[in-house]
Amino acid sequence: MEPQQIIFLVILAATLALFISEKLRVDVVAMLALLALTLTGILGPKDALSGFSSEPAIIVAAVFVLSAGLSATGITDRIGAGIARAAGGSEWRTIAVVMPATAALAAFSHHLMVTAMMLPILVRLAREQKLATSRLLMPMSLAASLGTTLTLISAPAFLLANDLLKRSGQPGLDIFTITPIGMVLVLLGTVYMLLGRWLVPKRSGESRQSDYLRLDSYYTELVIEKESSWIGRTRGDFEKKFNKRLQVVDWLRLGVRRQQQQSANMLRAGDVLLVRASPDEIASIKDEPGLGLHAVAKYGERPVAEHPVELLGEEQLVQAVVAPHSEFAGRSVADIDFPGNLGVAVVGLWRKESWLHGEMSEMLLQEGDLLVLWGREQNFERLVSHHGFLLLMPFAGQNKVRRRAPLALLIMAASIAAAAMEILSPQIAFLCGAVAMVLTRCVGVEQAYREIDVRIFVMIAGVIPLGIAMERTGTASLFADFLLAHTSHWSPLTLLLVMFGAAALLTQVLSDAATTVLLCPIALALAEGLGLPPVPFVVCTAMGAVASFLTPIGHHGNLLILNPGQYTFGDFLRVGVPLTALIALASAWMARWMWLGGPLLPTVGG
Repeated sequence: MEPQQIIFLVILAATLALFISEKLRVDVVAMLALLALTLTGILGPKDALSGFSSEPAIIVAAVFVLSAGLSATGITDRIGAGIARAAGGSEWRTIAVVMPATAALAAFSHHLMVTAMMLPILVRLAREQKLATSRLLMPMSLAASLGTTLTLISAPAFLLANDLLKRSGQPGLDIFTITPIGMVLVLLGTVYMLLGRWLVPKRSGESRQSDYLRLDSYYTELVIEKESSWIGRTRGDFEKKFNKRLQVVDWLRLGVRRQQQQSANMLRAGDVLLVRASPDEIASIKDEPGLGLHAVAKYGERPVAEHPVELLGEEQLVQAVVAPHSEFAGRSVADIDFPGNLGVAVVGLWRKESWLHGEMSEMLLQEGDLLVLWGREQNFERLVSHHGFLLLMPFAGQNKVRRRAPLALLIMAASIAAAAMEILSPQIAFLCGAVAMVLTRCVGVEQAYREIDVRIFVMIAGVIPLGIAMERTGTASLFADFLLAHTSHWSPLTLLLVMFGAAALLTQVLSDAATTVLLCPIALALAEGLGLPPVPFVVCTAMGAVASFLTPIGHHGNLLILNPGQYTFGDFLRVGVPLTALIALASAWMARWMWLGGPLLPTVGG
């Protein structure tokens, strides 16, 4: 063994130890490995920093922004709600609908975002339909991970594998090359969870205590503004437009509840609608033409001479709980005069097990009421220590620019089409799409930067040099020669299973990206030593890094559902071991058929 190989193996061992121990963040560890390779002379500065300009790193960053655009325009929420409606009230139907739909979403966005989006939807669905939460969340999380096998852009592992193939002089993979394998895996996973759902324990999930802080809807008041396009249109038109987004509870004109509230009655300027709305809708209402939050319109625009507290400026929404024995209990919102005394306006109200009517300002507050307050940061600082409130919490609503939803869909579709048809290189196609999302204001530039997971970007840029060093030092060939000496008489199918299995085990302690970078050079050298095409070996290795479900720590999506589903480590082993074995066999079989001329259907002796 040469000195450079020994030095590289020491660096690799230290990197793996730091990855596994989690004493440092993965991006910091990746940077330390990069610096170690450079300072020891194994790689020059150009090769060491090549990961930052690599195709995988650019595509991952761009896909984060594209996904943020779909989320910010409400597309992902609509899709998630539609999936929940189609799921119905039975367990098997919910699994049959949710798994393929979730996988399709994950094929073009980050699977963590999809898992996070579907999590509250399924928890609410389970509660409403009296289903076991644990029976729904695990299939959904598995489907989100399996969905990443449908396209090349959906998982960093496949981007890194493709980058390795290109650097070795092999033709690169296109965006849908792995789709046939992914479709088989999604179908296999869905059938497995339908037939084997008895393997998943029946547990109700989180306690009801946590539901209090994660609310589905609040009461709020909307005002029809002057010169609004809603003037002269009917209440029925309004309810049709905001179907599934808002529920109209009451209708006031000049501060008096209307006696005639039929759908055919016309709206006028200044009319106030009491509605039940989600946090996102409350945060987004300012972008709806002709509509405004009544409390903001009533108190937030008064001149200073009339109203000593100026609310305009850097406004924000905060939710506060009325404390037990609070001085506010039993008094109306108008009587307390929140704008005058506290410098904030009440724009929303949630009350447990109660149906509200009339003007919100005249409602008597009760202990435990949760208020949505609108005001400036400096005014909220005074409320933190106010004994009338139990606690102040950030408002969970996100502004959705829904009118730009068609544009966001068009940008996403154009990016995928440009990459798939090779009009542009994949990294440029998705980079153009990300910039277009920002320029068209589908997503704000600040939000776009926040949505990019810098840890993943830096980690990818940092681990790519490890793969380069493994090839340059001959370490990959060394391991491949060892495998050849002991497995040269094995069939290609068995060798593909070996590479999948090695990646499946290693990815339980490392990320899919790090696993791919370490094992794919060995897979490439093994294929070359056997005189076989390297693509199936590299693809199977990446599949093992992405599609193995042995433990809850193997995928971040599983960690998201761990507490809500009240799962144990053993639950994942019981469900995941047989499933991973089936996925390994399906992946290897399909790879052999696609690239090695093997049979699609089993044959005697095949």
